[in-house]
Amino acid sequence: MKRLSLTYFLYFAQLGVLIPYLGIFLDGRGFSSSQIGELFALITFARIFGPSLWASLADRSGKVLLVLRLGCLFTVLSFVGVFWAQQFWWLTLCFGLMMMFWTAVLPQLEVVTLRQTEYFQHSYGNVRLWGSIGFIVLTVLTGHLIDIHGSEVPVVVSTLVLAGLFLSTLLIADKVPKSQSAERVKGQWHRALRRTFILFIVSATLLQVSFGVYYGFFALYMRDLGYSGQTTGIMIALGVVAEVIIFMLASRLIARVGVKWLLIVSCVFTGARWQLLGAFGDDLWLVALAQLIHAFSFGLTHAASVHFIFRYFDKRFQSRAQAIYISVAFGFGGALGNWFAGHLWQDGAGAQLSFTMAAGVAVIAGLVLLPVVRVRLH
Repeated sequence: MKRLSLTYFLYFAQLGVLIPYLGIFLDGRGFSSSQIGELFALITFARIFGPSLWASLADRSGKVLLVLRLGCLFTVLSFVGVFWAQQFWWLTLCFGLMMMFWTAVLPQLEVVTLRQTEYFQHSYGNVRLWGSIGFIVLTVLTGHLIDIHGSEVPVVVSTLVLAGLFLSTLLIADKVPKSQSAERVKGQWHRALRRTFILFIVSATLLQVSFGVYYGFFALYMRDLGYSGQTTGIMIALGVVAEVIIFMLASRLIARVGVKWLLIVSCVFTGARWQLLGAFGDDLWLVALAQLIHAFSFGLTHAASVHFIFRYFDKRFQSRAQAIYISVAFGFGGALGNWFAGHLWQDGAGAQLSFTMAAGVAVIAGLVLLPVVRVRLH
């Protein structure tokens, strides 16, 4: 479990560098807010096609761990091109290639972890929380380093973290389940087309659309309001601290409340979070309150979603099911959210409108789940 925890630490440490600070890096290279939104959207499109490609390869070959390792290796090799790329399309190509290989990592890592935790009777949340800790550590550290060394810091730190991530995957093992018949796997596609799963995917996609303004522009928003890079890092880390706590409670909450209502409540809270940030961004205490809601908007929604997919589908189909979730929700939803946010932001003039629109989309994401019969999501 320690080796898996280290891998989660490094995987989400990388996200703790790029998600908050990629906008700062691109702004430092002289790109406008619309270009930043377009670049985010274009590279996020890799998350639409990549997960299904890699998951299909993992399921067909049965070599989930090998796919995970290759994804990490080619991610770091493609990312280093960012040091030399200066033009918009060259940077987009480098980040796009990096994202394509990056999509091989999390679905396979989730499958390996869920197999291990089930086999050793450990809690998934207790392993996954180390990813949140990695996000916190690198977010605060990178924010501090940006204050000292400037906007190129994120790509330097990312390269080091990605190299460490690849090395960590060489230390982990997998518990391979007994193979299932082709007919059994084929039957799982019919489950993916049922109303329960479709509504789940639509809701998850809308939630990620709402995240576009946060992922793309929160650090720039904080900077424009006069906050330092270190303060921004602390605010982002505060949200992930709340996420860590909720991961430790997630299993009990899911057992007691059920996936459906946890997702609905989390979506509504996420809407309130975006509204707080848009309307009261100049009040640090209310920004802190909004960041604490990250426990619901990411932590609880992710834990409940992974639990649902793991229970809803048979083991042989889980890589592909995780890939559908990531590619549609985080890929298509994330790209759409980034694109809209980039065009609404208008170099900061449309900040409040962007957050208000995100709040509405998050609430709709929760309402989509109301027709689902509760018992089918346990």
